[in-house]
Formats: sequence, structure tokens, C-alpha cells
Amino acid sequence: MKKTKAGHPLPAPGLMQEPTDPLAPVAAPAPALNLANHFLIAMPSMEDPVFGGTVVYVCEHNENGVLGVVINKPTDMTMQVLFERIDLEPATNLSPAIVDEPIMFGGPVQDDRGFVLHTPGARYSSSLTVTDEVAFTTSIDVLEAVAKGTGPERMLVSIGYAGWSPGQLEDEISRNGWLTVGAQPHILFDVPVEERYFAAMKLLGFDPLMLAAEAGHA
Repeated sequence: MKKTKAGHPLPAPGLMQEPTDPLAPVAAPAPALNLANHFLIAMPSMEDPVFGGTVVYVCEHNENGVLGVVINKPTDMTMQVLFERIDLEPATNLSPAIVDEPIMFGGPVQDDRGFVLHTPGARYSSSLTVTDEVAFTTSIDVLEAVAKGTGPERMLVSIGYAGWSPGQLEDEISRNGWLTVGAQPHILFDVPVEERYFAAMKLLGFDPLMLAAEAGHA
């Protein structure tokens, strides 16, 4: 782990020093840089075993820090397995495309809980509307709806999420850890998992294979 000049360890990427409720209320001015509804794209030089080669969708960025979900790191768990683990019986007519959908590793924070990025529509008990096209829900009622066949039209389910303490992500960006670019919902929901990194890179307007290990923003 890298250390500061004072010799104290820096926070691990994507892991808040003091994890909190991901939808906790805010209480202070928002930071000047707001990356909500942006992709964080790991620089090719990033060797972190958790975040190397990842794309993170940022759901919220405020004075409490940053909350995001890794969108291109599938686990070996499917929706069917998740339903079994949380004692939900899927409807008999539920599409195989849903029950066989892989669950993403969303990040190292609360990696024993499920989180859902989805298209807005129905109301859920603990949900954050990021944009008109993307919402983030932490309550089980969205999964109950999915099991019944009445869930969101499009979704991405993860175990865990990524969180950064105030100023932590900005520091990682300044140290050439991440590229940032405005997010596109179709990459979240429609592009195959294995193609999402390159699809996000192409939003920057150049071939990712030509990228040098330098910082950049868009």
C-alpha cells in the first residue's frame, strides 16, 4: 500500500475509510468537481488487483465522498443463485435471460449486499435517481419485483459497491489512476460485459490501444 509523506497509508482505491449507508443524507456543500453520471476508467497502468481494467459508474459525488459501481467485473454468481440466497422464488415465466444474468462485483464496500443500477420507473423504498435514465437502488424490493417479473426494464445487479472518502478519488485522478468521461446508459445496460471497458474508452474519442499511461479527463 502506498504511503503519504507523513508515512500514513493512503486509503485503498474504492474503499471508504469509514463506510456508511450508501444513500446517507448530505449535510455540507458539494465538492467543486462532481462526477455523478460519469464513468471512471482505470488507466492501463493501474495494477490494483481489484480495480485494474475496470469501469466504474459513479452514482453519487458529494461532500461525503463518491459512490460508484464496477460495471465490467462479473462474478460466478447468477441472478438465479442470488434469488436462492435471499429466499426469493422467481416466477415460472421469468425470462432465462434474467435468471442467467451474471452478478457484477460492484466494489469492496458492503460486498455481502446486492445493489441495482436500473432504468427508473417504479418506486422502491431506498432508491436514488441519478438521471432520467439511471437509478440506483439498495433495497430488496427491487429484487422482489424482478423475481415476480415486474422489475425494471433494464438493470445491472452487483454485489458490493465502490466508495471513496472525501477528496480520495480526486487524489487518485491527480496521480493518474483514472480517466473520466460522461456516462452513456447503453454501455451500462446493453453492451456485453467484456466490451464495456473499450466502449467506455471510445467515448474519449480515441483508440484505447493507443493510450499512453497518462492522466486525462473528458
